[in-house]
Amino acid sequence: MRKVKLVPKQLKYAKEMSFLSSTPEVKDSLGLNEEHTTLEGTIGFIEFIIEQEKLGKQYSRCILNEDEKLIGVITLKEIDKVKRFCHIGTWIGHQYWGKGYNQLAKAEILYTAFNELSLDYVFAGAKVDNIRSQKAQEKLPYITLFVENDFPEEHKKLESQVNSKCFLNVIEKEKFLTWHKKTM
Repeated sequence: MRKVKLVPKQLKYAKEMSFLSSTPEVKDSLGLNEEHTTLEGTIGFIEFIIEQEKLGKQYSRCILNEDEKLIGVITLKEIDKVKRFCHIGTWIGHQYWGKGYNQLAKAEILYTAFNELSLDYVFAGAKVDNIRSQKAQEKLPYITLFVENDFPEEHKKLESQVNSKCFLNVIEKEKFLTWHKKTM
């Protein structure tokens, strides 16, 4: 049975994170360059995330599989405690794709978002040309798809950040918690 454990980002994961993110499948889907995926670039990223967490702007975790091996990263970013929402981003190492880890990690971090961080909405975006990300989001039974017209400012901000056309989806607290109560 597949399971995941979410742990805080630490420098001890930098080497494996660099390795996983440097494969063309992951690097290209995330829009990373060679510098981003080097060990030095990864260490800088981890240090940045740790600082952002201290400021309450992000909540990021390393995803470990049932063997306690690093397989990816999941992040609640742009946390807005006044508007009570954030955006979610996830990447999984290519060799772990299609094994259900993404859904497990999302369920765990969303529970934190709604119960510990007291958020009401978590936005999930996908570039129009990132079919894998779109398909992964479509599988989530608690997500509402294509909410660009309902949240035009968030949609515009997302497209501006990634410099690409995107779809915008949302996970609402009550819908997720109802699903979670039935399934967990």
